[in-house]
Amino acid sequence: MRKLTHLDDQGRPCMADVGGKKETERTAVAVGEIKLAAETLSLIASNSLPKGEVLNTARLAGIQAAKKASEWIPLCHPLRLTHVEVDLTPESLEGLIRVRAAVKAFDRTGVEMEALTAVAAACLTVYDMCKAVDSRMIFGNIHLLSKTGGRRGDFSW
Repeated sequence: MRKLTHLDDQGRPCMADVGGKKETERTAVAVGEIKLAAETLSLIASNSLPKGEVLNTARLAGIQAAKKASEWIPLCHPLRLTHVEVDLTPESLEGLIRVRAAVKAFDRTGVEMEALTAVAAACLTVYDMCKAVDSRMIFGNIHLLSKTGGRRGDFSW
């Protein structure tokens, strides 16, 4: 059985030692969605919500969260990100906003957690900005879409 990298010899949590790993380009793309009432989507489109412009605020929240993922996730390494992109796409026919985050770094470990954290933070921000008018929002289906780089190689959903 393979040794778990985040447990020490006594079974206690520890940060994996990546110091001996070679720095390579790492990328990750994560996606998620938030379901909203049609009226809420209309208010977002017309920029009529009391808290202000939702999509760009959520975009900035996602970017900031990717940069702070190691502060959210206890054993996540702080990384030198070279690029973070967060897109929010309203889909009025489906009653939701699709969220996509792409993250890139040249480092010793992957950027999957940064991409997933960006999507979660963007969804949370949409929720926060719209909760005064819509208490039935549901967000989820957050998952890794793809990654490149690293010992395990590339992944695509």
